[in-house]
Amino acid sequence: MEWLSAENVVAIGTAVLGIVASAGMVWYERRVPRRKRVGYRVQMDNPIIGDDVRSGRANRRLGLFLFDGAPDMSDATLVLLRIENDGSQGIDRDDYTSPERHGLTAVFTDRTVRGVSVTQPTDTDHLMDHFTAERGFGYEGNTLRIPRVPLNRGDHFKLLVLLSGGDVGREIRIVGGIREGEVHPNRSATPDDKPPLFSRASRMITIMLTVCVVTLAAIVVARDDAPPPIGCEKGTLTLTGSTAFEPVMREVAKKYEEDCAGATVTVDPHGSTAGTRELATAGTQAKGHGSPPLIALSDGPKPADMPELRENRVALSVFALVVNDDVGLTNLSTADVRRLYQGEITNWRQLGGRSLPVHLVSRDANSGTRQVFQRRVLGRGEMANSSVDCVNKDYPTAPVTRCELDSTDQVLTQVARLPGAIGYSELNLAGRANSLHVLFLDGNAPSVDAIEHGHSPYPYREIEYAYTYGRPPADSLASSFLTYLSRGNGQNIVRTHGHVPCWTPEGMKLCA
Repeated sequence: MEWLSAENVVAIGTAVLGIVASAGMVWYERRVPRRKRVGYRVQMDNPIIGDDVRSGRANRRLGLFLFDGAPDMSDATLVLLRIENDGSQGIDRDDYTSPERHGLTAVFTDRTVRGVSVTQPTDTDHLMDHFTAERGFGYEGNTLRIPRVPLNRGDHFKLLVLLSGGDVGREIRIVGGIREGEVHPNRSATPDDKPPLFSRASRMITIMLTVCVVTLAAIVVARDDAPPPIGCEKGTLTLTGSTAFEPVMREVAKKYEEDCAGATVTVDPHGSTAGTRELATAGTQAKGHGSPPLIALSDGPKPADMPELRENRVALSVFALVVNDDVGLTNLSTADVRRLYQGEITNWRQLGGRSLPVHLVSRDANSGTRQVFQRRVLGRGEMANSSVDCVNKDYPTAPVTRCELDSTDQVLTQVARLPGAIGYSELNLAGRANSLHVLFLDGNAPSVDAIEHGHSPYPYREIEYAYTYGRPPADSLASSFLTYLSRGNGQNIVRTHGHVPCWTPEGMKLCA
């Protein structure tokens, strides 16, 4: 596991930030003073006399002529103050630290207090008892003395103050002290504004955590969503055996190397029988040193004389007979195929095709594809080889021309360019070749889908085996690669190349 990957760093950072932030808030609540807070805000500051020219605002009045002509009231204003306990604890009379009888002082810059009215919510009528002259309630000049009013958490009261002699909007402040607390202006300055739901610290923490989570999500989405390989291992490994299964082996090997850094997988196929014998020899030479780093793929089961080889069922492979397009046939019976490969049919016109001599293009004795063909279709071995170049007979008495080639690709190439030629191949490779086509057998198409869903008795098919010498260690590259091939991402590649993975529900039945 890559512990220092980008998403791990962001995830760990997010977790640490959350823990530190939570612990910090708890510490702040328990240790930092100023949990007792008196906040104030100006909810109204309006002129009531004159045109308010100095403030720059137009003023219209209806019925407010009481102060017209009154001395020193030509520029009267009304201010509404809201004073509240916005801390986490209640405030008692003794919590005010002023040396005077009153607790707080409101200062109106450049204005003179002319009168004041006190209001409070209906459920806090008891607050009104504190607004008396004996308890310091009064005003003088530009100051208003506010008594030591006890406030439970969330309580508030309002002061409607009549002023004169100054501009609207001049500074208004409340001064005083609270034991283990503070008096402070609130952010909201008008009735229409709402106080912030969260503190600045809470907003900053929320923003930081959100950025971390979004970054983590972006990294996860941007990364390849393919499931990781099962148990990556480092080292070197060689794949040998079936040439028909070679395209699958090469792609799976390449994908494994991409997914698992430090692994080198070499593909070197020479045929199923040659591969299993190479594995048996390597295992014998490595006796006492564990299983060799070699896997042999085989079209069908191993020879009976190799008990040390351990099988792993990988896929069901479908094979096909292929003929040159000039032959003119699309279907053969199993009986006709047997007659062809026994030398009884020498010209395609004997089976209803065009007048072309028969050329049998076969695989060598190491081929698993050939062994499956003999076991599943012919029911016996093929006739003797009679040609080196697949075109001319090496001896005149041979009934038909028959040659043997080393790989599936060679067979397909030869059948495509030789009129009258017939051969056999793994189905997916045959379907991609030009100038030839696959044959139906007894009217059954070589269809992977039909076979997988149990709708076809098509006979030319076989299990693809992966062999190791004994059981490789669980932490070996060979063991990891086999798991990757049969149960990991390799299953998708197997299916892409026209095989049925043995570990799918349908494949388990077919590979049993």
